[in-house]
Amino acid sequence: MEARGIHHVGMAVADLDDALATYERLFSAELQHRETVPAQGVEAAAVRLGTSTVELLASLGDETPVGKFLAKRGPGMHHVAYQVADIEAALASLRESGVRLIDEQPRTGIRDSRVAFLHPKSSGGVLTEIVQPAKGH
Repeated sequence: MEARGIHHVGMAVADLDDALATYERLFSAELQHRETVPAQGVEAAAVRLGTSTVELLASLGDETPVGKFLAKRGPGMHHVAYQVADIEAALASLRESGVRLIDEQPRTGIRDSRVAFLHPKSSGGVLTEIVQPAKGH
């Protein structure tokens, strides 16, 4: 699998509005996009910091993956996401390499991107996401 670079870093937050205000105050972050993703159980906001993007993730419920993460670990870094040109080919390559996948098939992320997660045990203890952005993003 060839990654084109880091797409974003995902941060789990208890309150999205508070987190947005904090990132704006501390880092002059600019809100790029905000969206509720019911299929993933999150409200997400992408903020720009210079040439980097941070994705802030607030849980829509205690039983969602981010809700469980927050209950166990509290707010903080949730995942690192790498951009790929072709997510289907990337998943096939990862499968062939014996990587343990959380998502066998891509699902829809924010801005209509296609995403899939790798199990932390296969990626150095870090929850890793691969992202194929929608055309135009």
